[in-house]
Amino acid sequence: MVLVVERTRLDNEDLMREQQSIVYVIDDDEAVRESVTDLLRSVGHDVQSFRSAQEFLDSPRPDAPGCIVLDVRLPGQSGTEVQRRLVKSDIHLPVIFISAHGNIPMSVRAIKSGAIEFLTKPLNEQELLDAVQIGLARDRDQREEAKLAAEFHERWEQLTPREREILKLIVTGRPSKQIAAEVGLSEMTVKVHRSHVMQKMRANSLVDLVRMADRLGITKMAP
Repeated sequence: MVLVVERTRLDNEDLMREQQSIVYVIDDDEAVRESVTDLLRSVGHDVQSFRSAQEFLDSPRPDAPGCIVLDVRLPGQSGTEVQRRLVKSDIHLPVIFISAHGNIPMSVRAIKSGAIEFLTKPLNEQELLDAVQIGLARDRDQREEAKLAAEFHERWEQLTPREREILKLIVTGRPSKQIAAEVGLSEMTVKVHRSHVMQKMRANSLVDLVRMADRLGITKMAP
């Protein structure tokens, strides 16, 4: 009984996370736009649809995981041009291209430009649903990575200049005695700084600290 309740709780949490995500459909063809929207909503996705990229860019967007289903050929611009505009607007949502005129060179260019999938019309419903799931999962992962990086940076900012210097040496694997000799401090003082670094960075081990430093790009700066 306990396992059933726990499983139900986890399923409900998964559903809530899924409901918090949004799929943006951008296509000037009203029939396609409505059919894609209806399909995605039929399986529980929150969907917002737009006739043009500008309409999408001008609309408010909640801070939630999402992905974009984007027609390759929109009036006056190609899908890849729209994708570049999105990047310039600091919108890094995963993109799924759809097209009635797709070919191999076009699909290769789309994938190289960062699209996660290139689907041809008439759309295979399951392929579209699978691509959307991948897109939403990727955006959740990207957001989690960004959140972790922000948290690590906040912890880094709490370090004193000396502690930052010590951290850069710690992540190279140098022992406290060697660090002390390099920075001109006593070994005991270095150990105190080392303890403060571990506490402020909330690292449980040297491996944790190295992982954080790597996320922050500190390992590349380390001597």
